Amino acid sequence: MDYKYGAHNYHPIPVVISKAQGVWVFDPEGKKYLDCLSAYSSQNTGHCHPEIIEAMKKQADKVTLTSRAFHNDMMGPYLKKLCELVGPHINDPKNVGIMALPMNTGTEAVSTGLKVTRAWGYIKKKIPKNKAHIFVCNNNFHGRTITIAGFSSDISAVRYYGNFGPYTPGFSIIPYGDPEKLKNHIIEIGPENVAGFLFEPIQGEAGVNVPPEGYIKAVREICTKYNVLMIADEIQTGLGRTGALFACDHEQVKPDMLLLGKALGGGIYPVSAVVSVKEVIGPDVIKKGTHGSTFGGNPLACAVATKALDIHIENNLAERANDLGAYFINGLKKIAKKETKIPVKDVRGKGLLTAIEFTQNARSIVEDLMNNGILAKDTHSTTIRFAPPLVITKEELDWALNTIESVLVE
Repeated sequence: MDYKYGAHNYHPIPVVISKAQGVWVFDPEGKKYLDCLSAYSSQNTGHCHPEIIEAMKKQADKVTLTSRAFHNDMMGPYLKKLCELVGPHINDPKNVGIMALPMNTGTEAVSTGLKVTRAWGYIKKKIPKNKAHIFVCNNNFHGRTITIAGFSSDISAVRYYGNFGPYTPGFSIIPYGDPEKLKNHIIEIGPENVAGFLFEPIQGEAGVNVPPEGYIKAVREICTKYNVLMIADEIQTGLGRTGALFACDHEQVKPDMLLLGKALGGGIYPVSAVVSVKEVIGPDVIKKGTHGSTFGGNPLACAVATKALDIHIENNLAERANDLGAYFINGLKKIAKKETKIPVKDVRGKGLLTAIEFTQNARSIVEDLMNNGILAKDTHSTTIRFAPPLVITKEELDWALNTIESVLVE
């Protein structure tokens, strides 16, 4: 029925999931699988977390949607909690305070962040009208809108760039992990016309590409020097996934803007947000009526996100990801040293965002893993990403490592 009635915009692994709990999912026949994708890191707290489900049910009995035409009693407390949590991780040299703009999906958060950046560029930096420039990185993945597809570097493939032009002007793609190239391109365009630099601290969809140590810190220095907004897309890496609350924390760097999503919705409901300082996202820049969303900040989303944030903090999920991630990566590296069915090129990652890169197409390995009870996903054909829920136990990781070894090793 999926293939008959649905557009073929995905190529899913041939498994049907009909039930899930914690780190485990089940097919209609009752077969059990360890989820090592976590809905692309949306399931940090595990499937159907009982406290988040309860918060959702409780709110659903009261009010689910009002639209932003009216106030609701859940959005204010949620935004306060979000800003107080994220605030210490945002660059706020003038101590003007932190604000958030609530949206629904990750790609909406990115699109919103781009609008905010351009508006800030014109209103605060005084960039000439329609001249604001934003840099992005090659191998980026920030979503699938027309604008975002237009600055994908996957120009040889239909899936991202494809047949969707013409594209939005004002964006340039530069190499990832090379701060000197960022500096040189800013100078080439003219610092007075550059509004922002959008990047992923770790590129998840590209195959868990971890930049060289010191890259994020160097980016911060360059953006500060040229008054360019440093925009960190932490939609996949944020809220503990990489072993710190935010991936930028690994280099003690504070971006000017954080884009959040995925795990913010507790794996239950789409919730995203743009978080920045008042000077960037406040009423001087985002004026009444200039941006909005019917569902953004709805009471049900706020109830779910509030509880999800509580669980991340109360259960020290970032610390768990740090400890268990190091253990898991070490186990994968030991497996990679053995004679595997397909030679291993690299094992990399941070926290519980990890990947094995092979020398050739790895789709058959993905399906072998599925047949042995592990659900993972190939990306760019040769790399398999492993990102289990952060609530996974050491014993469950041991089982996963043993299973992965049995699949990979002759």
